[in-house]
Amino acid sequence: MRLLLVEDNPDLADAITRRMRRSGHAVDWQHDGLAAASVLRYQRFDLVVLDIGLPRLDGLRVLSGMRERGDSTPVLMLTARDGIEDRVQALDVGADDYLGKPFDFREFEARCRVLLRRGRGQASDVVQIGGLQFDNAAHRLTVDGEVVDLPNREFRLLEILMGRLGQVVGKDEIGNGLFGFDDEAGPNAIELYVGRLRRRLAKAPVRIVTVRGVGYLLEATEAGDGQG
Repeated sequence: MRLLLVEDNPDLADAITRRMRRSGHAVDWQHDGLAAASVLRYQRFDLVVLDIGLPRLDGLRVLSGMRERGDSTPVLMLTARDGIEDRVQALDVGADDYLGKPFDFREFEARCRVLLRRGRGQASDVVQIGGLQFDNAAHRLTVDGEVVDLPNREFRLLEILMGRLGQVVGKDEIGNGLFGFDDEAGPNAIELYVGRLRRRLAKAPVRIVTVRGVGYLLEATEAGDGQG
């Protein structure tokens, strides 16, 4: 998942960024609304976490501009304000959810997962393909009941491919989901992570197929055709 965090409190922004990056997500941070609005005009994200009270351009105006352009990226609004009117206005403008400060990071992560699932048309954090079980919430992959150890970035690569099972995912889309502006990613980084993930999935009822010049797709093998 690639997330844009728009938050003017540097301590909170740092805490969110560290937490999400530890889980393998790519996070880009902007501290004011005008800069965020500019970035959102040329860069695509899986989720935007947007504070209402921002310098230069408030979060509601940033969100309004997104929706007016037809940008349907899921948006989680953060607010320190207690007034119900602010929350109602955020939802009316086009927010998908809101979370009041202060908040528990477990709830924050759960709300992010819900919005991502909704965007992908998934009803659950758990995907079952034959003997393979991919549990996004628990950050766990098992094959025939045995846990497969996946480093964070490889787990997120599998998440991207799993979300588009049976469909080709372009290299640009994969790179956009794995790496933020500040990440050092060489030209062969995606191939490197795909190769590592392939080795870890050697006993799984799925395989990663290279579509030359385009990208990759994850497909169930015959043993895993009965997906849940």
